[in-house]
Amino acid sequence: AVHCCCKGVSSVDRCKERASGMEQVKAFASGGFGGMCLVFVGHPLDTIKVRLQTSNEYTGMADCFKKTVAREGVPGLYKGMAAPLAGITPIFAIYFWGFEVGKQIAAAVEGKKEGENLSTLGTMFAGGFSALPGTAVMVPGDRIKVILQAQDSKNPKYNGPIDCAKGLWKEGGIRGLYKGTALTLLRDGPGSVAYYGAYDIMKQRMTKDDPTAPLSPLKVIFAGGMAGVFNWIVGGPPDV
Repeated sequence: AVHCCCKGVSSVDRCKERASGMEQVKAFASGGFGGMCLVFVGHPLDTIKVRLQTSNEYTGMADCFKKTVAREGVPGLYKGMAAPLAGITPIFAIYFWGFEVGKQIAAAVEGKKEGENLSTLGTMFAGGFSALPGTAVMVPGDRIKVILQAQDSKNPKYNGPIDCAKGLWKEGGIRGLYKGTALTLLRDGPGSVAYYGAYDIMKQRMTKDDPTAPLSPLKVIFAGGMAGVFNWIVGGPPDV
């Protein structure tokens, strides 16, 4: 709760605006830290996913993992990580900020008072809304990452993320860096709707006896993991 000692309607409104601004700052910071953790944990699997999508060399995930480690060692699983790691803090910070803004829009539409929970549809709207600003800053780094992950390790076209960015700029300018934006938005928009919707529904089911009770860390991990599954069920086809 925000305690305001201001008097008058305009002063109260200013206090609410400051509180809203602080929530956006918190969302920005927590999103950035969470994004860095995501890259460290998920990048090896992302590398395998990209190679399976772009090559017929492998028979499956296990085969791709074995061949990648055999040829390039464990660092091969982290190829192209510098680009998303450098950009993941602002990217996820902006995603979380967009989600917070989306929640405020949904709350206004639903007529919710401060502190009242959004409906599941309102949460899903906020999730989809977060993809709009997030995609704008994510696409260049994601494009560089995919190119570095998919290129031939024996005869690479680019020596690293900076070299790749220079090459894409030289070949196509800003359009070269933002190629695939529409499909990225098609992936992340519906995917985020599914993610936040699934998480909200599972959270409600796990706290149905006491809606005000906080989830334990294990339940948060489970709900977040399952929400990610729904995210990729929806976002997988556009990603391919």
